[in-house]
Amino acid sequence: MSKLKKFTPLQIIVHIGAWVPLLWLLWDNYTGNLTINPIQAATQRSGKYALVLLVLSLAATPANTLFGFRQALKVRRALGLYAFMYAAIHLTIFAGLDYGLDWGLLQGAIFEKRFVLVGLAAFLILLSLAATSFKSSMKRMGKNWKRLHKLVYLAGGLVIVHYAWSIKGDVFRLQGDIWQPLLFGLILAFLLFLRIPFVRKWFSGARQRLNRRGTVSRTQQRNAI
Repeated sequence: MSKLKKFTPLQIIVHIGAWVPLLWLLWDNYTGNLTINPIQAATQRSGKYALVLLVLSLAATPANTLFGFRQALKVRRALGLYAFMYAAIHLTIFAGLDYGLDWGLLQGAIFEKRFVLVGLAAFLILLSLAATSFKSSMKRMGKNWKRLHKLVYLAGGLVIVHYAWSIKGDVFRLQGDIWQPLLFGLILAFLLFLRIPFVRKWFSGARQRLNRRGTVSRTQQRNAI
């Protein structure tokens, strides 16, 4: 019980919520509810889960900047690691179940299918970020740690392009089934916009001014009473 007390309600929700999609996927596989092409369905769903969790991890810092929601910072790392976990599951299903770990077939897919190459590049970035997500790596790498972890936005962009191309969409030409990837792309662009120093400073200042006004207003109301 003492260990549980160290976790905030939000952290508990994040940890439980991150495992629910995997349990749901396993249950659908067990009950035969993964459509007529279960491997394709499992590949697509695990990839979608990875993307959603990655975007949520990127939203943690802006949530603190815009709303002063500091609790979001405590779940940022966990969300990122869970995103990597689903990305690893996604790759395992694709390489292990779909291609049977046949290196010849995989090599052909990597160089012949552009969405595979882009997805692999995104996974390698996420792998490097996950491997260096611990405090020991942060201390050892110093300023290079921040430089490396800024690549998370590049990984997010690559994942969105990978998603669009894998469902036969073309985000750049606005062709095919691109609306969900496009929505994720707009969200990612907005989150990146909020990280621009002067934008972040303006929003942070505006929030502080609103908080001060709220404090003054409540004080005046109490004095009036």
